[in-house]
Amino acid sequence: MTSIAELKHLQGTGARARVQRFGRYLAGMIMPNIGAFIAWGLITALFIPEGWLPNETLGALVGPMLSTLLPLLIGYTGGRMVHGQRGAVIGAVATMGVVVGTEAPMFLGAMIIAPIAALLLKWFDRLVDGRIKTGFEMLVNNFSLGILGAGMALLGLAAVGPMIEALTEAAGTGVDALITNNLLPLVSLIVEPAKVLFLNNAINHGVLGTLGAAEVSGAGQSMLFMIETNPGPGLGILTAFLLFGPRTMRPTVPGAMIIHFLGGIHEIYFPYVLMKPRLLLAAIAGGMAGVATAMMTNSGLLATPAPGSVFAYLAVTPRGGHLSVLLCIVVAAVVAFVFAAALLGFGRAQNEAITTPEVTPAAGAPRQTRVGAAPGERSEPERAGPVVRADTLTRLVVACDAGMGSSMMLTGQLRKRLEPHGVRVEAVSVHEIPADALLVLTHAELADRARASAPQAVVVEFHSFLKDPAFDRIEAAIKDGKELRG
Repeated sequence: MTSIAELKHLQGTGARARVQRFGRYLAGMIMPNIGAFIAWGLITALFIPEGWLPNETLGALVGPMLSTLLPLLIGYTGGRMVHGQRGAVIGAVATMGVVVGTEAPMFLGAMIIAPIAALLLKWFDRLVDGRIKTGFEMLVNNFSLGILGAGMALLGLAAVGPMIEALTEAAGTGVDALITNNLLPLVSLIVEPAKVLFLNNAINHGVLGTLGAAEVSGAGQSMLFMIETNPGPGLGILTAFLLFGPRTMRPTVPGAMIIHFLGGIHEIYFPYVLMKPRLLLAAIAGGMAGVATAMMTNSGLLATPAPGSVFAYLAVTPRGGHLSVLLCIVVAAVVAFVFAAALLGFGRAQNEAITTPEVTPAAGAPRQTRVGAAPGERSEPERAGPVVRADTLTRLVVACDAGMGSSMMLTGQLRKRLEPHGVRVEAVSVHEIPADALLVLTHAELADRARASAPQAVVVEFHSFLKDPAFDRIEAAIKDGKELRG
C-alpha cells in the first residue's frame, strides 16, 4: 500500500499531477466503501418520513449509519492505505473521536485524522523495529497502538472534530450563499474541467458528497449530489461527437454512450473531450444548465449516485422528485449537445492523429509511434526504458484513477481477447500497481503517474476506452512475440 510519505515522492507533471495524486488519495478512502454509501442511500430513500415506505423503526438506521458507520469505514480504509491492518485499526479508533465530538457527518474528519494516526504508528513501528526484546513483541505492538489510538481519539474529540465541524458549517454557509444569490451554477466552471482531468472521484466523494450528506441530515435531500454526477453533459457531448465528430471516432461513440449513461462510468467520455479540448466549454455549459434547473425545480437526491448512472439517480431520488431530476439530466444533455455541435463545426471537424504505444519486433525493426502518420513522416526517436517480450508475458495490469471504474470495464473487454493467449488481465489503481507488474495499460492522462508508480514496467498509453488502436497492437504483439517498450 502507498503511504502519504511515499506519495510525496512520486514524480508527475507539475501542479496538475500533484492535485491528481492528492485527489486520488482522498477518493481512495471513499471508493472501497461505495457499497456502504449505497446501502445508506437506499435505506434513506425508503424509510425516512419523506421516503417511499416511511417507517420510524427502520428509519432509525439512517442517522447512526451516516454519523458513525460511514466515517468509521472511511477512517479504517484511510489507515489501511498508510500502514496496513495496524493502520486500519488505529484509523478507526482515531475516527471515533471526531465522530463523538460533533453532530455533523465526519467524512472529512475521518479523511484527515485516520491517515495521520496511521502514519504516526508507522513511524513508531519503524523506530522500534529490531529493538524489542524477544517475547515482548506482542506487548509493545498492542500497547503502542492502544496508547497512540487513545491519544488520537482524544485529540479528535477535543480539537479535530470541532474544527472540521466549523469548516463544514462555513462551507455549507458558502453553498447557501451561492444558492441564495443564484450563483451555484458557477461551480461547474471548476467541476467540469476537473472531471476530465480524472479528479471526478475526489470532487464527488471528497467534497460534494460530504457537504451533501450534511445537508440531507437537515433538509432531507441535497442538490450537491447532482453537480458532479449528472450524466447529462457527457451524454450531450457524446451525441454531438456521434453526429459531428471525426469520422474515424464515430463508431466508438454508441458503446461509450451506453457505458456512460446506463453504466455510470463517466471516464468513458473524458478522452473525447481531451481530444477536442474546446469541448470543455460544452461540458461547463451543460453542467451549469443542469445545476440551474435543479435550483429552479428544487431538485435533490438522498445520497451520492455511485456510479453516476441514470439508474443510480432514480434509486436515490426522493419520492415525487423523479420528473424534476430527469429534467435536470435532459436539460444538461441538450445544452451540452448544442454547444458541442457548434464547437465541432456541425461536422466540419477534421480527423486527428491518435498517439499509440511503441511496439517493435524482437529483431529491432524500425518503430512508428503515431497511427495516421503521413508516408515518409519521421517517427519519434526511441526512448530508453523498460522492455518486455510479449511472448513471455503472463499478466497485463490495467490502471485507472481508483481501480474500480474504467479499468474494470476495460479489463472485461481485454480478458476476452488476451486470456486465450495465456495473459491474465487485472484492474488496479494507478498508484497501487504491483511491484512485479511488467506491462501496464493506462490512459494517456495517467501515464506519468503510472510510470512513477511502476518504473519497472512498460507503460502503454491509450486515448479511447473503446476500440483504441493500442489494444489491437498489444494483442498482435502477444500473438507474434514482439517487444513492447516503455
